[in-house]
Amino acid sequence: IDPVVTLYHWDLPLMLQEKYGGWKNESVIDIFNDYATFCFQTFGDRVKYWITIHNPYLVAWHGYGTGIHAPGERGKISTIYSVGHNLIKAHAKVWHNYKEHFQPYQKGMMSIVLGSHWIEPNKSEDALDISKCQQSMERVLGWFAKPIHGDGDYPEELKNEFSFLPRFTEDEKNYIKGTADFFAFSFGPNNFKPPNTLPKMGQNLSLNLREVLNWIKLEYNSPRILIAENGWFTDSHVKTDDTTAIYMMKNFINKVLQAIKYDNIDVFGYTAWSLLDGFEWQHAYNIRRGLFYVDFKSKKKERIPKSSALYYKQIIRENGFFPKESSPSLQAQFSCDFSWGITESVLKAESVASSPQFCDSSLYLWNITGDGLLHKVEGVKLKTRPAQCTDFVSIKKQLDLLEKMKVTHYRFALDWSLILPNGDLSVVNRQVLRYYRCVISEVLKLNIQSMVTLYYPTHAYLGLPGPLLQRGGWLNQSTAYAFQDYAALCFQELGDLVKLWITINEPNRLSDVYNRSSNDTYRAAHNLLIAHAMAWRTYDEQYRSFQYGKVSLSLHSDWAEPANPYFESHSKAANRFLQFEIGWFADPIFKTGDYPATMREYIGFKNRKGLSYSSLPSFTSEEKQLVKGAADFYALNHFTTRFVIHEPQNGSRYEFDRDIQFLQDITCLSSPSRLAVVPWGVRKVLKWIKKTYGDIDIYITANGIDDQSLDNDELRNYYLGKYIQEVLKAYYIDKVKIKGYYAFKLTEEKSKPRFGFFTSDSKGKPSIQFYNNLISNNGFPADYSACDPPNQEKQCSFCLFVSQKKPLIFFACCLFSTLILLLTIVFHKRKRRKRFK
Repeated sequence: IDPVVTLYHWDLPLMLQEKYGGWKNESVIDIFNDYATFCFQTFGDRVKYWITIHNPYLVAWHGYGTGIHAPGERGKISTIYSVGHNLIKAHAKVWHNYKEHFQPYQKGMMSIVLGSHWIEPNKSEDALDISKCQQSMERVLGWFAKPIHGDGDYPEELKNEFSFLPRFTEDEKNYIKGTADFFAFSFGPNNFKPPNTLPKMGQNLSLNLREVLNWIKLEYNSPRILIAENGWFTDSHVKTDDTTAIYMMKNFINKVLQAIKYDNIDVFGYTAWSLLDGFEWQHAYNIRRGLFYVDFKSKKKERIPKSSALYYKQIIRENGFFPKESSPSLQAQFSCDFSWGITESVLKAESVASSPQFCDSSLYLWNITGDGLLHKVEGVKLKTRPAQCTDFVSIKKQLDLLEKMKVTHYRFALDWSLILPNGDLSVVNRQVLRYYRCVISEVLKLNIQSMVTLYYPTHAYLGLPGPLLQRGGWLNQSTAYAFQDYAALCFQELGDLVKLWITINEPNRLSDVYNRSSNDTYRAAHNLLIAHAMAWRTYDEQYRSFQYGKVSLSLHSDWAEPANPYFESHSKAANRFLQFEIGWFADPIFKTGDYPATMREYIGFKNRKGLSYSSLPSFTSEEKQLVKGAADFYALNHFTTRFVIHEPQNGSRYEFDRDIQFLQDITCLSSPSRLAVVPWGVRKVLKWIKKTYGDIDIYITANGIDDQSLDNDELRNYYLGKYIQEVLKAYYIDKVKIKGYYAFKLTEEKSKPRFGFFTSDSKGKPSIQFYNNLISNNGFPADYSACDPPNQEKQCSFCLFVSQKKPLIFFACCLFSTLILLLTIVFHKRKRRKRFK
């Protein structure tokens, strides 16, 4: 361990303060130089890094101006700048002393630690805001950096504004200029006290360390930089569980790494602040900044490592942020019957045929009066052609998009409110049902199977028919019976074409809607479970025997990681999140017929403490029998991994019952909507499902990321490649029975996060080709091996050609038959003429 020794860190001997007035007196400059000489003579053979003064800005401004730092004087602004002037001269004198007399044989380096905040303009294009931010930086960091690392003089803005600012002679400028062997920089909470306590209009204080390092690089000709102080603080009551400090450290060090890697900034060292909890100047013992916890009330004052100390140790060991992969990349393929799909939300149906010209039996005459209009001929009725799927123009557009995706399965949702506008079977919109049947049958002609979702809640109106919504929606148990009737209708009308059904999409996310109280949330969830189970029983008893389909529900199943892996409370919080988020619906169906025991116990514990009045509904014995086993496979929608901390909360809300909070991890790649890209999370949740609910078939029914780019959606390509690789590991290594993967989603909606492979106006993105390649390779093979024999592939291609060109082939056959008939007649005519002759 190399010592970095600071000569002066705000601890001026009391005698110098009383006799000379401290740094206000120039005499202290020579005294400081004598002290430095003694230190060089005594310790210099073992010290390679010297710091003359730590953060002279804080010494001058807050020691002799505001009085919040030692020596606690409240002086005039002219006194502040006079102190700063003396500190700069003292530093320069010591630097020259070391350079001339000690450095030749001690081989050390010397600098001065300069601290600063960072401030950004609200509007990056506003010249006035930018100018104000530049002035703010020059008044704090530039005040000391420009004389030492620049031209030897103060910033022009300071000299123009303050006539009393001390002046350097030309000799002094030359003497001060360049008196640092590297740029030592401090960036921490003490620096976020600029001359004005609040930023001016048009400015924002920022903790973006990368940006301030870039500013230093541009202003001072790319110096070598040592981060000599960096870190944040926690409240005094926080002991060793300083998770906030960990995440601040992650943020700061990651920004330093970005500055080195992407901006070519020459940062050669980083110093965490500080080793031990201690006396924090004006904050006394009210905050903690140490990596080691100290109980100031105890006699022994033991040093106990905090979680931030353990995390910093890990960063040092890995020399940064080691990419976390579950295992090395795997070269393998999925099974030949693996489903490659694409997911769409509610498919908007045409309630009226868009091309009705063959459906009207009337005869019309056009423009008989010169008015350019059609005039109906009364009393004449023509025979209409039967209804066809070509009546719906939008289906052709949908087919074109699906054909480009090269998928084997298409998942979309029906619109319950359109099919049954009254919520019951009194009015059935047959036209909408015909539209959906046409979609399914036309998709089948492309060799694409449909996975149909019966109910896909939307936040605008929950996707429920209006009368059901008015009667309380899912808070009313009658909605469950209405859903059973609706499901039976869909099975009856569409079931001969559909082999995979999803009853309800993400019922575990409806807590966002029924959130007036936790009991409302739990009651709605209870009715959703009953509705799904009744729909499943209806299919199982009435349709499965001849339709041969499978039915389940899709659960939002993000993985949860403890935000602080060094504390058991965070691991318990992560597990609690999984129970409240997934087990809430999965346990009754795939396991016990009842809610998770840990969920009931935790809510009961909070009730006894008086922290919540929540109550989970109870299943009757008949309901348990109804719900248990009511699924043919596990369907999950997975998008990200959440980093969870334990945080006790008071109140009767579903969110409060969990006692958790989420943290954003700066070291994770994230999307514009702040979804963390954590590929190994999907493998973990798949393994957890297998371990918790047994060796069941699993379909990933939605997985995707938002990407703002329309022309080069690299983030989506990266996401797909990494996540599908982890799915393959779960399938191949962990033996999880994954039957299919559905990317989310086909088309994006206007004014919403860009999840789609196609824009709202059907423009394709480059990620389509990337997904095509994964599908055609059936994974990540070392050597491609096709599942089907070559002749079968040709046969399928021929069938596809016939189905697409059917009208043209029919016309050609008619034409050919007519030609044969004509030739036959001509031949017979000629033969008869010869006989007659």
